[in-house]
Amino acid sequence: MENKKIKQDKNLSNVSEEKKKAVKKLSEEILKSKTVMVASIKSLPSSQFQKIRKNLRGKAKVSVAKKKMTIRAIDECKKGTLMNLKPYITENSALLFSDLDAFELSAILSENKAPMKAKIGQISDKDIEIEAGPTDLVPGPVITELGSLGLKIAVEDGKIAIKENKIIVKNGEAVNEAASSLMNKFNMTPFFIRLEPIAAYDALAEKIYKDLKIDKEETLKKLKQEYTQALAFAVSVAYPCKETISRLIQKAALQEKALSTLVKADVKQPTIEEAKKPTEQNQITENTQPKSEEAK
Repeated sequence: MENKKIKQDKNLSNVSEEKKKAVKKLSEEILKSKTVMVASIKSLPSSQFQKIRKNLRGKAKVSVAKKKMTIRAIDECKKGTLMNLKPYITENSALLFSDLDAFELSAILSENKAPMKAKIGQISDKDIEIEAGPTDLVPGPVITELGSLGLKIAVEDGKIAIKENKIIVKNGEAVNEAASSLMNKFNMTPFFIRLEPIAAYDALAEKIYKDLKIDKEETLKKLKQEYTQALAFAVSVAYPCKETISRLIQKAALQEKALSTLVKADVKQPTIEEAKKPTEQNQITENTQPKSEEAK
């Protein structure tokens, strides 16, 4: 009995030592990293997680540990601002260690994503729209399903066609059974799954950053739209710069051409007979003028 107890104590001691080593290793990684990021791994398939970890090699290390162990590692670092990272740590989170800027690391994570089908009850982070056009669906019970979601349809060449664009799930709404079923029929994958950045500690700036989620494609799209709008405005007010000068010259040439056409249309060219008339009139005027005293 006594030997059994000694064995159990020895096992507990071994487990405790392993935990201490793991905590020490975590705290060492934290202290030597410029950026320590907390990211959510909730609903992330193991295969996708391993793929992301592989793609991050040379850019960031990924560690998944129990919540208590991670918090203990942070406590052992004894850095004031770092303590503010603890509230963001959950059982479904991972730590990323990197020398990259937190936002640069977040941008890399946004590229390492995989498409995912919508699940019932999932909260949408955008409007999900069914676009107008032909489908491969044949008329049947699906017509009732489409009608329940407010889609306007017609039967064309024996197949169902969507007549108008229709948002079936709004931003912030939960996906219901009908919407999920329809998206599956259309093989839609409206969502993406990835390591979701939650918060990050910047060792150089001694700051905690939140709202790190970056959609690179959407950001580039917005930048292009804003650039186009700014360029159009600059041209409209005739502001000369490297980006507008060619458009301003083109605009001036078109305006000159338009004015030239307008002037030609308003000024009628006289015929030969009409051109002679002013000359004859001038002669009459000269003959009717009173003669000077000398002429008399």
